[in-house]
Amino acid sequence: MIPSSRLVRRTIQALCLAVFVLLYIRAWPYGGPIARHRLSRLASPVPLDAFLSLDPLVGISAAIAARRWNPALVGAALTLALCVIVPRAFCSHVCPLGTLIDAMDWLAARLPRRLRPRRTIALGRVRWYVLAGVLAAAAAGVMLAGHLAAIPLLTRGLVFSAGWAQLALLKSPGMVPPFHGWVAVSVALLAGVLLLALAAPRFWCRCLCPSGALISLASTLSPVRRRVLDSCTGCGRCVTACPFGAIGSDFRNRDLACATCRTCAAVCPADAVRFEPCWRPAAGREASPEQCSAEPGVSRRNLLIAAGASGAAAAIIVKPPFAAAPVPLLRPPGSVPESLFLRLCVRCGECIRVCPGSVLHPAGLAAGIDALWTPVVVPSHAGCHQDCNFCTQVCPTGAITPLTVDQKRKTRLGLAAIDKGICLPHSGRSDCRLCYQECEAAGYHAIEMRTITLQVGEIPPGAVSPEEIESMSRIEAPHIVPEKCVGCGLCEYRCHSALVRRRGILPRSAVVVMPPPGR
Repeated sequence: MIPSSRLVRRTIQALCLAVFVLLYIRAWPYGGPIARHRLSRLASPVPLDAFLSLDPLVGISAAIAARRWNPALVGAALTLALCVIVPRAFCSHVCPLGTLIDAMDWLAARLPRRLRPRRTIALGRVRWYVLAGVLAAAAAGVMLAGHLAAIPLLTRGLVFSAGWAQLALLKSPGMVPPFHGWVAVSVALLAGVLLLALAAPRFWCRCLCPSGALISLASTLSPVRRRVLDSCTGCGRCVTACPFGAIGSDFRNRDLACATCRTCAAVCPADAVRFEPCWRPAAGREASPEQCSAEPGVSRRNLLIAAGASGAAAAIIVKPPFAAAPVPLLRPPGSVPESLFLRLCVRCGECIRVCPGSVLHPAGLAAGIDALWTPVVVPSHAGCHQDCNFCTQVCPTGAITPLTVDQKRKTRLGLAAIDKGICLPHSGRSDCRLCYQECEAAGYHAIEMRTITLQVGEIPPGAVSPEEIESMSRIEAPHIVPEKCVGCGLCEYRCHSALVRRRGILPRSAVVVMPPPGR
């Protein structure tokens, strides 16, 4: 029979994973017609970005990098408060990535022995250097937490793999954004974290996870301590069973590594393990203050080296020497200014997940390494629907400001411009009203059809009447009304899909949306 402590933990893990999966399914934007406020925070008892906000490294890194408050700090405070009560409870009970890693550990333990070179890994100190590097980079204004924090790593990897597979199967393969090399890197990063189960149980959590390291620091304030009673027989089952490598050879606890999963208590044949408040009289062995203060091998010097190296690397990332000017990017509606956006965005992929039509794509390296995996509007792939505000409802750090549909319709993403050299009416090739019709249907009225005069060329005298010559030289052509254009990209998408992709009569779209000046 499964001991009650393990049953409670597995039940909580299953419930939290179920909620995470339900929120992931809830973010699928194609369940019905686009309706106003359908993905509003008020429409669901649990916000879609709940788990992202609960990862404390998300909110804290964003606050340090941007030097401002962000909504994810509330979730960070809740998680750290929970872990003061129950040390590292988020890691052992709540984190969906941790639960998936536990499942991989279970599968790895059942592989043939030759396929699972499981051994003790003495790399627990590395997570502290990763955490120091992430925080130092944030202090230098670079958001590395989005690349390495547990929940953004999980959500981004799922969006780029399972999310896009779902889009291809249930909608159309043509709607899937291009799967460039850096998208593959993000998916491989998640796959690698899970496959590390072949090396050791909870390898990512015990050795590399910076979110877990930050939670460990808060857990040192907890009054709960693991104690070993004098009835301990020294069988060593607890040492072998502990997935976090938190039990030393003397069976005492290393509190910074312990996640209070109680696996040791479940396997102890003598029932000699207790988790008790520290003010109770000790009835057995517990870790000394020196053992509680640090993990073996973690030195102040190495932490400073890691922080300094990350800070220097962050400075190079922000202003790389000899680099070309970055390509201006179109950002989602409601995005804060670009420099602040790069400091707040945690590259979680949630906005890309909820975007209908796949308007938002993950950025590659064209705009610089600091923009990698950030959301970019690609109007040639799809236009931003006039009644959709989904992406503004799921950002955990405020890189995208929450907007109502009415506010979103008035928010400028960019400004459309017409290339008169290839536009069919402007070049005199034929009539065309596609961009005008699309803008009118959306209700923006930002494109007007105006009569222009064309060069007719040499006409033999008397061949046609003056009235016919005047009629031949006049055509209606589209013109952008800048004060009405919000840069939604519907015009560019219509031109590109009809005249470039389908009919092939233009080399590129004749109308292009450009980022607003000074972004």
